[in-house]
Amino acid sequence: MDARNEAREFLMSRRANLTPAQVGLPVSGHRRVAGLRRGEVAMLADVSPEYYAKIERGQLAGVSDAVLESLARALRLDDAEREHLFDLARAANGAARPVRRRRPKKWGPRDSLTRTLDAIVLGPAFVRNGRMDVLATNVLGRTFYDEVFDGPGQGNLARYCFLDERAQAFYPHWEAASDITVSILRTEAGRDPRDKELHDLIGELSTRSDAFRTRWGAHNVRRHGSGTKQFHHHEVGDLTLMYEGMELTAEPGLSLLVYTAEPGSPSEERLRLLASLAATSAARQQQKERTE
Repeated sequence: MDARNEAREFLMSRRANLTPAQVGLPVSGHRRVAGLRRGEVAMLADVSPEYYAKIERGQLAGVSDAVLESLARALRLDDAEREHLFDLARAANGAARPVRRRRPKKWGPRDSLTRTLDAIVLGPAFVRNGRMDVLATNVLGRTFYDEVFDGPGQGNLARYCFLDERAQAFYPHWEAASDITVSILRTEAGRDPRDKELHDLIGELSTRSDAFRTRWGAHNVRRHGSGTKQFHHHEVGDLTLMYEGMELTAEPGLSLLVYTAEPGSPSEERLRLLASLAATSAARQQQKERTE
């Protein structure tokens, strides 16, 4: 991904999403597009039209944090969009390469991380990276996401969402789930623009999925820290689960996510049933391994 094009298209998309009325500007004369004009953004950000035009062409190198903050306010960027703009600016200045710990090509969880996952028994828990590869799970998490591992997803939530037909049943609100999935990948692309595996994944999904390609072009980004989601698991039916996401300080770039159900709810009962099925399956697998 070309950092200049990324910056240009992101800024243009944010400008197109705002109307003069939303930012308190009067509307006069015929407007070819509904969004703001470049000159209007420049005025709101208190920069010259020429300077803003240069920035929107993707030339973010040397742009100060103060100007970036002004642009963020002018374009009404939320926290995730603001961070994305700053990530793009760091890329333009050649300083965006994240300082991340080297990992072996075949990553595996530490024993302490595995034990932490196994200690979580009331909900699915898993570790993923910014590319949405599921790297480690607890027993319930493996059963919860069994289709992600057994099929086109190949252990990747984005591939599962767009390339596995079963995802549209698993996510009752598939349109919203797919929007979130692409926004997470877009955020990661801004944070680490030199990630070749991410480039390859985006290229694969863009080639194989019209739905992904359309959403990728929207340049939406988001944080994915906590919230509520609906699922339909093929074993136990409908589930409404709350989730919390936590960055792993010992593993930069990785996140731990845990799903839980409201105590006493039908979703909790179904999650307990799924946990029982998962435990039975794990016990059978262990027995099989001991006898082989």
